[in-house]
Amino acid sequence: MDADRIRTLRHRMQLTQEDFAHLIGVTFSTVNRWENGKSTPNRIASRLLVGLEKKLKS
Repeated sequence: MDADRIRTLRHRMQLTQEDFAHLIGVTFSTVNRWENGKSTPNRIASRLLVGLEKKLKS
């Protein structure tokens, strides 16, 4: 899950970084680092993000 994909998912959900972070159980700064390409989600967070993506598509 790359930075653009995470940002796109959050925008499609119409959430701020802070609200998105709260939803998935991470800090605002974690979401910010993901979206700026400074870090990547761990395996658990990646699975959660992919699950959210799938929910939006159905």
